[in-house]
Formats: sequence, C-alpha cells, structure tokens
Amino acid sequence: MATDLHDILEAHVSKGPVPGAVGLVARGDRIEVSAVGSADIEGTAPMTRESIFRIASITKPIVAAAAMLLVEDGRIGLDDPVDRWLPELASPKVLRTPSGPLDDVVPATRPITVLDLQTFRAGYGFPADFSVPGVAPLFSELKQGPEPAAAPAPDEWMATLARIPLLHQPGEAWLYNTCSDILGVLIARATGASLPDFLAERIFEPLGMPDTGFVVPQAELDRFTSYYRIGPDGDAQLVDAPTGQWSSMPAFASGAGGLVSTVDDWLAFGRMLLADGGGLLSPASVRQMTTDRLTPAQREASALFIEGQGWGFGGSVDVEQVDPWNVPGRYGWVGGTGTTAHLSPSTGAVTIMLSQLEMTGPTPPALMRDFWRYAADA
Repeated sequence: MATDLHDILEAHVSKGPVPGAVGLVARGDRIEVSAVGSADIEGTAPMTRESIFRIASITKPIVAAAAMLLVEDGRIGLDDPVDRWLPELASPKVLRTPSGPLDDVVPATRPITVLDLQTFRAGYGFPADFSVPGVAPLFSELKQGPEPAAAPAPDEWMATLARIPLLHQPGEAWLYNTCSDILGVLIARATGASLPDFLAERIFEPLGMPDTGFVVPQAELDRFTSYYRIGPDGDAQLVDAPTGQWSSMPAFASGAGGLVSTVDDWLAFGRMLLADGGGLLSPASVRQMTTDRLTPAQREASALFIEGQGWGFGGSVDVEQVDPWNVPGRYGWVGGTGTTAHLSPSTGAVTIMLSQLEMTGPTPPALMRDFWRYAADA
C-alpha cells in the first residue's frame, strides 16, 4: 500500500505511459515534494522539482487574477461590456438553438460583460456535446486546444471569433475554455501591453515566479519536459519537444492554456490566494475569484467538465464533497497536458501535480485522482 507521495506517483509512472511527474503538497511551512520518472520517454534526464512543464489550463486562474488587478486599478469593471476594448464583439450573433446550423442565428439580447468572461458564461466555448456544429470552428479557426502556438495573432484571432456565433445568450450557460483566451486579449488591449509583459510585471515578478511564462528561455531548455499523447497502440507519442513550440514566443499568448511553469512557481501563486491576496490582490478580489457563480442547472449541464462542482473566476470551486478530495471551497483546475493545481482555504493546503501526458478527455485520469486522494489525507 502506498505510504507517501513518491509511491503514488511511482505507481503510475513505473507502469507507463506517463514518463514522469512532479507532485507537491503544502500545508503552511510543511511541503512534501516528489519527482519521479524522466523528462522524456528516452530517459535522457531525470524529473526534478525544477522541471518545467506546459501547464495548459491551470493558466486560467492566473489570467483571472490578472483581470482582477485591472478591476482594482479601476481600468475595467466586472459589469462593463467588453466591446469597449473588444469592438469585434459589439453585436454578437447567437445560434437560435445550441445544436443548430451556423447560419441560423439571432441577435444577442444583451452585451457580453467582463463578468461573463470571468465566469465562462459569455456564450463562447465548449459544451458537453462536442458534435454540435458551433464547436467545430473553435478547433479549426480559433485553434483551441493543448497546442495554442498554432493560433493567429490576437487581432486576427478576434476578427475570426467575431464571425463565429455564440452557442448561448450571454449569461445563460457555462461553456469551457474560450473565455480565458478572450480575457487575455482584453487585458492586453486595456493595458496597452502584451499579455506576457503584463503577467510578468504584475504577477510573476512580484510573486517570485521566474520560470513561468509563454516561452522557455534557451538557457533553461534542459529543464523543459517533452510532451506526449497516447497513440493508437496505447504508447506515448511525442507531441512537442523542448526545442518545439515553447522555445519561441507565440503569435497568440493563450490566456486559456499557454503558460509553462514549475510546481514551486504555481505554489507561490496558490499561496498568494490563500493569504487573501498577499498584498498583490485584495481579499475581496480573492473572494470573488474563489466563490461559485453557477446555478444548479449550469453545474448539472457542465458535469462533463466540472463533475457537478461549481466555478468561480478561471477555476472550479467545490460545492459538494462527492469524493474525498472535494472540500467545499477548494479552488483550482486541471490542464489537458496532465497538470492539476488547487488550494483549499479551509485546510490551508496547496496541491500541485505536473506531468506531460495529454489527457484523453475532460475526465481527470487515475494519476490525478490518486494524487488528489493522497493530498486530501496528507
């Protein structure tokens, strides 16, 4: 029977196809960290606490926090219509029915607001049914997914977005992913700075997150892990090497999933939220981020992604103790590259696990669940 974090991770890495993983469980000053396996399937370098990963969707809480900095600055308001900064979204069209054809549309009944983007209820994004016609352009045109470097530059991306109808009226339904990318563009336009520069200046540098960004510097590529997905034969197939997409700045800095980071960098971010903003954000902003905003019907419709739990700003919020790790108020998210990061205000815990094998769907894999189970008991 597994007795520590190393055992939990090793049990999965040793049998494959996950090449390696780094886990961290922190409560106050007590931190348990374990790194197992290798940075690639060839075993050219051991996984370490300093290994750098593509963190995918655990980028989202960081971008949500960046937006709250602008709210505190008085540069944007949660109730502000976004077309002030994103004129492409001034007159959005909405599918008459979510499963209908792309040309059967009606006008939006109200403007999209900043709050709609923060809560993923703007009308753009992935529903539970990926087969509806309105989903296809998100992949083919907007390049939504775990390889965001394929997306065009922000102005072109927004022009493309404007031609894609909303699946639902603003505020009506929770839809996954796209709102964080839109929010990233809004932050850049509202500040006149690029999203990478704004995050570096206002979040990464103040919190001491030197290894977090949208590109891995040449000098640090030896710490960067390779990224894989499961092939038809069940083996791990290379998607991106250290010298691949993240070795140069992308045209589109994805607020939904473009960051690389380490367990200690995300720990610094998580601890900031646990400390009521730690002087970076106000306690009120942290409460807004980590409070469930969904109706019971919205949670039920989104169960494929959030498994009946709630959603705050850029991350899920547990509202029911369905599993041992579902502590009410627990905030965080998972990433499609095999990453997960949460914080639990009631226990003072920050739990992070980074791996480099693509998830095969929205359901968290056994490695994540076993890590969560261990962390809940640690």
